[in-house]
Amino acid sequence: MAATTARSFLQVAATEEAAPPLRVVQIEGLVILKIIKHCKDHSPSLVTGQLLGLDVGSVLEVTNCFPFPMREEDEEIEADGANYQLEMMRCLREVNVDNNTVGWYQSTLLGSFQTVELIETFMNYQENIRRCVCIIYDPSRADQGVLALKALKLSDSFMELYRSNNFTGEKLREKNLSWVDIFEEIPIKVSNSALISAFMTELEPDTPVTQCDYDRLQLSTSSLMERNMEFLIECMDDLSLEQQKFQFYYRSLSRQQAQQQAWLQKRRAENMARKAAGEEPLPEEDPSNPVFKPLPEPSRLESFLITNQISNYCNQINGVSGQSFNRLYLMKALHED
Repeated sequence: MAATTARSFLQVAATEEAAPPLRVVQIEGLVILKIIKHCKDHSPSLVTGQLLGLDVGSVLEVTNCFPFPMREEDEEIEADGANYQLEMMRCLREVNVDNNTVGWYQSTLLGSFQTVELIETFMNYQENIRRCVCIIYDPSRADQGVLALKALKLSDSFMELYRSNNFTGEKLREKNLSWVDIFEEIPIKVSNSALISAFMTELEPDTPVTQCDYDRLQLSTSSLMERNMEFLIECMDDLSLEQQKFQFYYRSLSRQQAQQQAWLQKRRAENMARKAAGEEPLPEEDPSNPVFKPLPEPSRLESFLITNQISNYCNQINGVSGQSFNRLYLMKALHED
């Protein structure tokens, strides 16, 4: 019986099922309020903080969070930040609050968050946490009545490619990876306790009209549109610089191939002369010759991120202009009546 039990345990350990894919990020309403307050109080400065919760099946539950302190340039950033996080988590553990790290949150300005630094932070978290997410909040869009909150994670195929640090065109085609496959957006579900839901239901009928409700009716969106256009133009300039790098690489590659062909023709003519003289032919490839040294292909990661950012700005401009047209048509109908 003992042997059967031991075999069963070993079989279960050997055939452990893989974790189901992450489907939903469930965030408590209080956590969202903490994130919004932290980001809005320090806007336009960018802030970040830690997310705490539980990883349950296909649902990542975020039950608490705490902000990271603002860091000055002359501080020992890494040491102080790590000590602060450990001390905060120790205090939370002492008061019996969830202290399992499930990711982090950060603020952004008009959706400009798709950077190499974000990817590196994801990879650092992935070393210790099996599944983690990043909550992005944009306080600049709250004035338009938009809760710009999204949960992101890196795709598995991109993480595998990032670990190999090989973003050449051939490798990207082999993995069938494009710029839209870097990040995955996970749906967010807001969860509240029964007492909070009952309290909010009781307050709802008596809630007056807030300033945010009036802000949604503002006809002028020129400032937001101008800033989006400015960021879009900057991204287009950055993408043009990346394209110039690739154009220079392909010109250098074409020049090298022409030099290789000229060298091979010269070597073949020399070998024909050596054969006629009864001598051994020389090899047609010479690794020591700089002509045959392979040129390193530029990484396409930066251009992928810039393209992602351009798509994000275009979507925001489309959304802002669509809402503006709706308001203008509404006001036109009211004036006609």
